[in-house]
This record gives sequence, C-alpha cells and structure tokens, in this order.
Amino acid sequence: MSRLFAGLLPPGEALDEATLAVEAVRAEWPGLRWVDPALWHVTLAFFGEVADRALPDLRVRVARAAARHARASLRLAGAGAFPSAARGRIIWLGLRADPPLTRLAGSLTAAGRRAGAGEVDGKPFHPHLTLARSRDGGDLRRLIGALGAFEGRGWEAEAVHLVRSHTGPQVRYETVDVYPLGRRG
Repeated sequence: MSRLFAGLLPPGEALDEATLAVEAVRAEWPGLRWVDPALWHVTLAFFGEVADRALPDLRVRVARAAARHARASLRLAGAGAFPSAARGRIIWLGLRADPPLTRLAGSLTAAGRRAGAGEVDGKPFHPHLTLARSRDGGDLRRLIGALGAFEGRGWEAEAVHLVRSHTGPQVRYETVDVYPLGRRG
C-alpha cells in the first residue's frame, strides 16, 4: 500500500519568493504548524492508500489524463484559509492558472477512481499551496491580510507528478512518476 497524490511542483524560484513572504510574517504566528517549504506542492488529486496491485493501472490512467490537458501558466498569488479566515485551520497561498486546473484535477480524480484508489477526495477543487495549519481554527484574518497581496513570478506547468507520501514524525514526499502535460493550446 502507498499513500499517493497527483500534484504540481512549483519551480525553486517561485518557492523562494513564497518563502520570503512567509518568513516576513512567520515569527508573529508561533502557534501555527508551518509546513516545511521543501514539502510545498499543489495537490491536483488525492488518492489515499493505493494497493500495490492497483498502482500500474493508476500510473497508466494518470499518464493518459495528463497528456489530454494543456500545459498551464501558473502564478502563486493571494492567500486564504480553510474553512475561513475567521476560523482558519489551513493557511494557503492561492494559485492563478491559465487555463484553469479544474478540468485537469477532475480527470486525475476520475483516473484514481477507475484505478481503484482507496480514498479519492470528493471535495471541490481549490488550487492552493498549504503554508501552515492551526489546531484550534483561530482568527487568521490579520495573517491572511499580510499575505493577501503576495503575487509571485509566473511559470509553466509542464508535468503532473505522482507522489508517495510518507507520514509519521518526519513527513516526506517521494516522486513515483512524472507525466508530461499536452502541448500548450
């Protein structure tokens, strides 16, 4: 069994800009659990625990889904919290995409379902990069306001990454495969 997701990995330059923005406010929020920037990614589809026997089919289906969708111009921009800034549990940077990533995310989720992935996430897709988590769901409006004007450099997403998540005291991610997106339309 492997815990898997499909995602986009922003380039180092985009992550460096985001890191600088976060570092400017991080010390004011010591009660948050900040995600290590080395783990930052944009989840397109969460598959959960996938049986080893289902992995070959998942690989084929994710590759097909990626190939059917155009490359996208992306930019980290804005900030927010789930479920809301007033009761935030997850603090994120937003993602602007052209074309939007909704159809790609839907195709990848469908690929996971067809391959028998165990926990395909049915939540509405909202592209973001998770920065931190709050245990108590506190008022994060001031933090969201401080990060809300952030707008990073643009880049082109060229591939979808199938990633294995190793949980435990030290979370780490391992890229299983990389699937090229179709050419820009």
